Amino acid sequence: MTFTQLVQVSFDKIVQTRSYTVVILGCPEKRFAIYTDPSVGKRLQMYLTGASKPRPQTYDLVQMILQGVDMRVKQVVINDLQDTVYFARLFLEQQHSDLRHIIEVDARPSDCITIALITNAPIYCTKEVLDKTVAMEE
Repeated sequence: MTFTQLVQVSFDKIVQTRSYTVVILGCPEKRFAIYTDPSVGKRLQMYLTGASKPRPQTYDLVQMILQGVDMRVKQVVINDLQDTVYFARLFLEQQHSDLRHIIEVDARPSDCITIALITNAPIYCTKEVLDKTVAMEE
């Protein structure tokens, strides 16, 4: 049995341009960037700034569904990096009497990070992926 070492990372900042969004994550060892679609960045910025929304957004829907089925976001794990594409897993937890169910869902890192920030869930990166990332300078 092999164990994967997880390193907790924190959201540092978001940089928005017309053609892409850069989400910067960091830990004591290094900071690294995940590039995503500008629309994802705009939605993330709405949540970070507390901007009012005329209608519920997709992330609001996800949060309401999770509340409706009494689930919580346990954690996010950025678990793979192939070329310049990151992969992540969203871990959901549901308690039934004495049984605890953990559900693991494959999802885009940008979606996972947004959901983690909305729900105050921790974000982790595997040590292997962290070693592959390109460090960001200040």
